[in-house]
Amino acid sequence: MSRVLRHCALAVIVAWSALVSGCSDTTSDPTGGDSASAADAVTIEVRIDSGTVTPTNERTEAKVNQPIVVRVDSDASDELHVHSDPAHTFPVERRAGQKFRFTVTVPGSVDIELHDAGKTVTTLLIRP
Repeated sequence: MSRVLRHCALAVIVAWSALVSGCSDTTSDPTGGDSASAADAVTIEVRIDSGTVTPTNERTEAKVNQPIVVRVDSDASDELHVHSDPAHTFPVERRAGQKFRFTVTVPGSVDIELHDAGKTVTTLLIRP
């Protein structure tokens, strides 16, 4: 493999890794605290236990570009969908302490649902 081709392949791998790692954050901040903007974050606690999802059909208020954190404790695998523009999808694993962060850039109503469970966790009411 030529040197140029190897560098191109490495650049593609690095770019792909950055893209994938930027899609979700399922670990807590290693410093023990969140960033300053996280102090203003809206946090939604979700539990999946023996097929029961808590909460369901809630209403949650937030502002445009306000950080939103969904914390999930689950005994089942699922996918968390955020129906915003752009949409967000996060893989839910069978474990406690998962954390997913995102922002919504357009005012309006945004559903957060668990795909496999077929449940709407909450509808975000995003205001300017």
